[in-house]
Amino acid sequence: MAQNRYVGDYPVIGIRPVIDGRRGPLKVRESLEDQTMGMAKIAKQLFEENLRYSNGEPVKVIIADTTIGRVAEAAACEDKFRKNNVAITLTVTPCWCYGSETMDQDRNTIKGVWGLNATERPGAVYLASVLATHAQKGLPAFGIYGHDVQDADDTVVPEDVKEKLLRFARAAVAVATMRGKSYLQIGSICMGIGGSIIDSKFIEDYLGMRVESVDEVEIIRRMTEGIYDEAEYQKLKAWADEHVIEGFDKNPVELQKSPEQKKKDWEFTLKMYLIIKDMMNGNPNLPKGCEEEAVGHNAIAGGFQGQRQWTDFYPNCDFPEAMLNTSFDHNGAREPYVLATENDVLNGLGMLFMKLLTNKAQMFADVRTYWSPEAVKRVTGYEVEGKAKEAGGFIHLINSGACCLDANGGQ
Repeated sequence: MAQNRYVGDYPVIGIRPVIDGRRGPLKVRESLEDQTMGMAKIAKQLFEENLRYSNGEPVKVIIADTTIGRVAEAAACEDKFRKNNVAITLTVTPCWCYGSETMDQDRNTIKGVWGLNATERPGAVYLASVLATHAQKGLPAFGIYGHDVQDADDTVVPEDVKEKLLRFARAAVAVATMRGKSYLQIGSICMGIGGSIIDSKFIEDYLGMRVESVDEVEIIRRMTEGIYDEAEYQKLKAWADEHVIEGFDKNPVELQKSPEQKKKDWEFTLKMYLIIKDMMNGNPNLPKGCEEEAVGHNAIAGGFQGQRQWTDFYPNCDFPEAMLNTSFDHNGAREPYVLATENDVLNGLGMLFMKLLTNKAQMFADVRTYWSPEAVKRVTGYEVEGKAKEAGGFIHLINSGACCLDANGGQ
């Protein structure tokens, strides 16, 4: 089982099959039980087969014990969901139901409603009615409804409905996963870059996260006092010696560092990698007496200021940034981190959103220039071909350490 590096469990999706509560001689409810619960089971299977948490595990989905026709059954469902860490609910129905009695009124859950589009069964009527009731009560809800009318007993989910169900659930899991986690800024505003100006109110009120701030000197303190896992460092160093290829040095000869100094810089940046990782999510294997540092900041994303006070004096953070954002390291495949270069929190949050929505490592790079085919030919004499020619050129992404190795085009 993949490790959850954050405090708390991953959010669970709860399916709420709601039904027309009328019983009696016409047996309205009885005639709808199988179809209504069937919709819930279809949604559960769709989510479990297609959605995963950021650590690779399938998303957990549960269904209410019974269909929900009146408020007591809604309350029983809410009680079950509360005990099972449900943060997202999907209400499903093929028919008319008593809206305010059957809806999810928990203010803390993310809500979707799927109403069957069938003339014989007014699921669409319930959907329109209950969405209006959600709006009246100030409870946002995502409405899901098929484009084409289906037969009343149709058990096939149209492709457009599948897309809407998955789009809702994927976004809801991302939002719920961020809740209660931290953005860790190491340092502060970088070179006047507006994206580095952190807006705590936005992060706290809109994303449900918190902001943690640590001065860059904390890295030097931990390095100087040996507050890192020495055995892990030796393992990383051996891996880097074998697999990390040092590129060409384009500095003027008089500014190039000696092989001995470059070796020291590599040792420095390898320790930076481990220390920043420890700062984000803690490490129980730190030396005895470092129990405070071992806890970490429960950070789901972070940023490192670097420029210029750090980079004018210490080796830069390119290697730690690139490796943390990558889906592997010296221990093999793992969930990628999100660490923004220059503490560019706005780009960092964009990377976080995309990581949670795609479960893929993210790249961070400046758009340096646009190269038209004519410009390429003028400078290099080369006639561009293929996709670059079809697209009318390409953009040059450069100048950031936070680009994951997954984006190198050759993994």
